[in-house]
Amino acid sequence: MTYIISEVQGCGSYLPKEFMTNDELAEIIDTSDEWITSRTGIKQRHVAEKSMTFEEVARAVIEGSTSIVARASNDPNLKAANGYALNIVDLELDSETGKMELLKFTAFQDAGRAVNPDQVQGQMQGGAAQGIGWALNEEYVYDDQGRLRNASFLDYRMPTALDLPMIDAVITEVPADDGPYGIRGVGEPPIVPPPAAIANALKNATGVRLTQLPMSPERVFWALQEKGHKDKGD
Repeated sequence: MTYIISEVQGCGSYLPKEFMTNDELAEIIDTSDEWITSRTGIKQRHVAEKSMTFEEVARAVIEGSTSIVARASNDPNLKAANGYALNIVDLELDSETGKMELLKFTAFQDAGRAVNPDQVQGQMQGGAAQGIGWALNEEYVYDDQGRLRNASFLDYRMPTALDLPMIDAVITEVPADDGPYGIRGVGEPPIVPPPAAIANALKNATGVRLTQLPMSPERVFWALQEKGHKDKGD
């Protein structure tokens, strides 16, 4: 696949001489010719010597304290590079209150190819934190008139660092068949597994299967009470 860049701006005010001079950079910014990205960098379509590797571009951005803005297009016939994620959860349950505490949380994800492993891990951990919030706390509460009762962050319960264990992120790399570098999207898949993983851990520990989110202490408590009555034959 080839990306066609029609506009490149703001590569920085300084570039080391071994990469590109300021005058040459100005020509890039002002040029109307198309630029092409390849697996190794960017180059001007009709001027072979006008090129920069991605390493050079990244260094220029860092040293120039600025960013690159571009418009691009790609092949609409490309296949989707599916994402795959899995979570393992250890939890502790207080059966008298229904409150669950996560003791250990491990997130696995196929990133295709982790171009920037630190950013991939950050996406995995952030997605897991959001998924944990959906699983345990987050919900909209309405009154009988249909008015939202928890419309502020004070009342809408989201997990904080005090509610979360260390989230271990394990990256696997199975390159996608299509797309640059074999990469897969890593921003959304990690949000999906946490509710299922937590529900499975609760089921394994208590025999109670919850199918409604969030699995709040109240819901867990009453589910345990119902199971106890059934076990006694009440």
